[in-house]
Amino acid sequence: MNLTTIFRSLGPIDLRSIRRDSLTSWMIFLPVLLALVMRWGVPAITTRLMEQYNFDLVQYYPVLLAYFFVGMCPMVFGAVIGFLLLDEKDDRTLTALQVTPLPLNSYILYRVAVPILLTFGLMFVLFPLANLTPFNLRTVLLTALAAAPMAPMLALMFGSVAQNKVQGFALMKLTGFIFIAPVVAYFAPAGWELAFGIVPTYWPMKVYWLLYEGAANVWLYVVIAFVYQLLVTVYFARRFYKVLHQ
Repeated sequence: MNLTTIFRSLGPIDLRSIRRDSLTSWMIFLPVLLALVMRWGVPAITTRLMEQYNFDLVQYYPVLLAYFFVGMCPMVFGAVIGFLLLDEKDDRTLTALQVTPLPLNSYILYRVAVPILLTFGLMFVLFPLANLTPFNLRTVLLTALAAAPMAPMLALMFGSVAQNKVQGFALMKLTGFIFIAPVVAYFAPAGWELAFGIVPTYWPMKVYWLLYEGAANVWLYVVIAFVYQLLVTVYFARRFYKVLHQ
């Protein structure tokens, strides 16, 4: 069974499940809402800070964009897919799936592909929609490549670690530090920044910051970001596979 057939079979089911869930139904719109808030709200705040405190927020736009788009966008889609996995575990849908013609490996591949495609595509919407920095196709393209694997990584982490949606929601809150860590790294003294590289989310944000600054040899960071997150995704995919066979 090819991936296109799987998309046609499971895609409508996922959409219905998301619409019925009060939690995930609004989460999928969160990145776009954040982009609109940043488009209209951040310039006004910037002007106010400059007038009252002589503080230039513009220099920190890359931090804001990296946190809310490069970090939060994959997190949202990862959480949505992760909650779908937990629903299917609770309903024993995944157990029933093992006796259908759909191979389990193909199902996991589908669950990995969907958040990657959603994250990658939405990057080309969020940055121009926020309109805080000039749109640069190369910057968005390489940043999207670096950030896309984060979504399935988080989805499979939720699906393999949490037992239900309550635990999944708690896990989502606990993992907030992996999105704060790269921001802390941005302000860390020279030489200490790479110490945060153990956190997978550091590398996609670092890619964006380097591209924004016009740095050379960014491809190395793109490769590290993509491969590191992919390896973590494979780890959680194997763990998820074991959970299903317990």
